[in-house]
Amino acid sequence: MHAHISDAIKAPQIVRLRRNLFVARFETMKVYSTVAAVDRLLREGRVRRGDTLLDSSSGIYAYALALACHKFGMRCHIVASKTVDRTLMTQLQVLGATVQQVPPQDTLKMDQSLRVAIIGEILRERPDVHWMRQYHDDIHYAGYVPVAETIAHEIGADRLTVVGGVGSGCSTGGLAVALRDHDPSVELIGVQPYGSVTFGSDRIEDPGIIIAGIGSSIPFQNVRHTLYDAIHWVAFDHGLSGAIALLREHALFAGLSSGCAYLVAEREARLRPDRDVLFIAADTGHRYVEHVFAHHERALPLQALSPREVHGLDELSLPWSAMAWGRRSWPPAGASTAPIEIDAARVADVA
Repeated sequence: MHAHISDAIKAPQIVRLRRNLFVARFETMKVYSTVAAVDRLLREGRVRRGDTLLDSSSGIYAYALALACHKFGMRCHIVASKTVDRTLMTQLQVLGATVQQVPPQDTLKMDQSLRVAIIGEILRERPDVHWMRQYHDDIHYAGYVPVAETIAHEIGADRLTVVGGVGSGCSTGGLAVALRDHDPSVELIGVQPYGSVTFGSDRIEDPGIIIAGIGSSIPFQNVRHTLYDAIHWVAFDHGLSGAIALLREHALFAGLSSGCAYLVAEREARLRPDRDVLFIAADTGHRYVEHVFAHHERALPLQALSPREVHGLDELSLPWSAMAWGRRSWPPAGASTAPIEIDAARVADVA
């Protein structure tokens, strides 16, 4: 029996879709890392019950933080993207979170920069608030150790390839770190949208809608590029096709990032029958009904789709590119890797 709903919904269901293709299906993935992070902050005395925890979110992290705050008796403040829909907004408010939703912006970069600026303003005005720094603090990695233990027990870590959205880096990165404690040969394939700076596709604009959560238009400091063996860049229309195929072929209703991961993993499993391929379905498909599932007639057959194999970032092109990353570092030598600090000057620059 569980003491709180966050403990009940955080665990994934591991489902075999065919002989060597598996999915780790979450109701909302970031609950694991967020609950673990808040618990650690409390145990270390860095926050106390009743304190306010703050962060920015485009969706599932907001829900995870609200649940963690509810579990531990904390206050929650979210600076929300325009992608947070009415259903999620209502849940957050009923859970007791205060939510500032930024006005719609023309680009993802403007949306994220505005949210960063607002966080800076809050921190200057309220030094008692603790910023969770989901995009910058490695504290979020440790929460995925139990997930890795489940995967290692149910599938095994030898001859295993994991496919999932990069995002802040903590979910797929955290899984890879923990799984490589079982077997260092575990491969990690990261999925990125076009327009993300994280793996250098920011010069290419996707004509479809923003694939929230798996990329970024501003640097994320807790992405460990050296964990990734390969990167796939997937456009919206291909992600839509993956999400529709996942529901149509396997009755699995999951979000747009899950569709991108399925697209990549399904091909990987076909081409490499000697390996087990597990992809991450980070959330359900409910918030994508209008923009994705309602347009199921647009879905392309996955077997007809294949990526353009590239050897350098200057070769990237829509709608699907793939590159052997080889666990290399990023950014290039000489570029700054200093953590992002939010101060008055920075807020003035991005506001």
